[in-house]
Amino acid sequence: MLAKPSTRPPVRRRAVTGAIGLVLLSAGLPAAAAADGDLDRFYDQKITWSACKSMDTPKDLQCGKITVPVDYAEPDKGSLDLALARYRGTGDPRGSVVLNFGGPGGSGVLGLAHAGKEFMGLTDGYDVVSFDPRGVGRSSPVSCGIQATGQALEATGGEGVSDPRDVLARLRVVAAECAERSGPVLPHIGTVNVARDLDVLREVLGDKKLTYLGFSYGTRLASVYAARFPERVGRLVLDGVDTLTEPLAEQGLASVRGQQLALDHFLTWCTKDIACPFGQDPRGARELAVKLVASLDEDPVPTDFGHEFAGQDLAGAMAQGLYSRELWPLLQRALAQLMEDGDTRGVEAFATGGVTLPVPQRENDPLVDEEDVPLDNLPAALMAVNCADDPDRPAAEQVTRDLSRLRTAYEKASPVFGRYRLAQVLMCHGRPRGTDYIREEVKNVDTPKMLLVGTRGDPATPYRWTVETAERLGSSAVVLDNRGEGHTGYGSSDCVRRKVEDFLLYGSLPPSGSSCGPEDDSRG
Repeated sequence: MLAKPSTRPPVRRRAVTGAIGLVLLSAGLPAAAAADGDLDRFYDQKITWSACKSMDTPKDLQCGKITVPVDYAEPDKGSLDLALARYRGTGDPRGSVVLNFGGPGGSGVLGLAHAGKEFMGLTDGYDVVSFDPRGVGRSSPVSCGIQATGQALEATGGEGVSDPRDVLARLRVVAAECAERSGPVLPHIGTVNVARDLDVLREVLGDKKLTYLGFSYGTRLASVYAARFPERVGRLVLDGVDTLTEPLAEQGLASVRGQQLALDHFLTWCTKDIACPFGQDPRGARELAVKLVASLDEDPVPTDFGHEFAGQDLAGAMAQGLYSRELWPLLQRALAQLMEDGDTRGVEAFATGGVTLPVPQRENDPLVDEEDVPLDNLPAALMAVNCADDPDRPAAEQVTRDLSRLRTAYEKASPVFGRYRLAQVLMCHGRPRGTDYIREEVKNVDTPKMLLVGTRGDPATPYRWTVETAERLGSSAVVLDNRGEGHTGYGSSDCVRRKVEDFLLYGSLPPSGSSCGPEDDSRG
């Protein structure tokens, strides 16, 4: 989330992230782990919980923070605060269940504030807790600047950028801009460090073992935690399972194919309704969707927020709206507003994940800091984490050779989403090489059983990734086959929800290979 390089003033591009939980600086396992004594002050801290005094925040949501080292190898050389949120448990206290909503780059605090009702079943015994990972939201957010992000999209997708050397030069400029804007947290972002933060959180919450529910990218975090701290694993659920091994280019292609398939299904559904803005012919609707994205790239429309909404913004918005069938009616109305009235508000809500950043109400608000979260934090964090987790940095010569082939492959897989996803894949160029820890060490974990949920029609994390990751993690992994559609299963399938909650609350696991189907789901 192809036009020629623009000569108009740079526009804000709010939707440059792509699928929650998929692809796209330097981080990795610290060269030498700090002695436990050096970390005592972090593990021994206490959380002060208080009401979150921000707009659109549920009254029963509590907020707090913990402090973690910027660099675990040198914990005395700087620290940062992680923003937390929780709903108190109502049953017999048994500890906390920690949620990660994916991304990478998704705010756990806002995710819990806006989707907390989905997890009330878990409060029968657990405090339900989430957090903004380092570099995200209110936890030292990284940024590249809206202008830099727009330049990257133009560089990687523009028809006028025919010289691959020019593409790479522009991407190096973007990488430098990200480093300048993001500050000291950027070299220490990435899942290996977030897993260490998660262990600090587990201890500070008072739990001997981690109980955890992670979606999409959150499954990568769970896998890394299981490999790094196997003796501290309690009940882990991985829903919408990420790959641990595929290169970014292959991840991007898988995402493009999944999103295009989801779009085809959406348009077939839409054209059965007389109010569908794409008409009543599915084939014609697919052609119109392609033309709509291209026309907005050629001539972006102004928005109420003072920037312009381009075709790539629309691609990102549609990618978000296709995650779940429950979102399809909202997506249809938003697209109708755009196509019939030029009203971008509905699609912009999808482009930003449907979340409006909270506005500070007073100083020292537990949910917000004095500085607003950068508008591009979500895409900037997504790029930073995925690049930090990926060890591949092809030489410029190889990228130059491969660029034309990649453009062809991505645009063949999806004329709607191809350029959008290719931009994310290429944005690691100019950044330091990421860790090889995930690809090399996260396997054959020696932990209690964990539940992996894969959805057959998932547009972001294909079902085969669930099978492959289960095989990689070893005998600890138990697979639940969700024969439905949409990204992840817990929020869309009653059957999946029951089995996940039975495991987290009571330790009852379904047999590996068991399934949930539409016939098991009262939601249809």
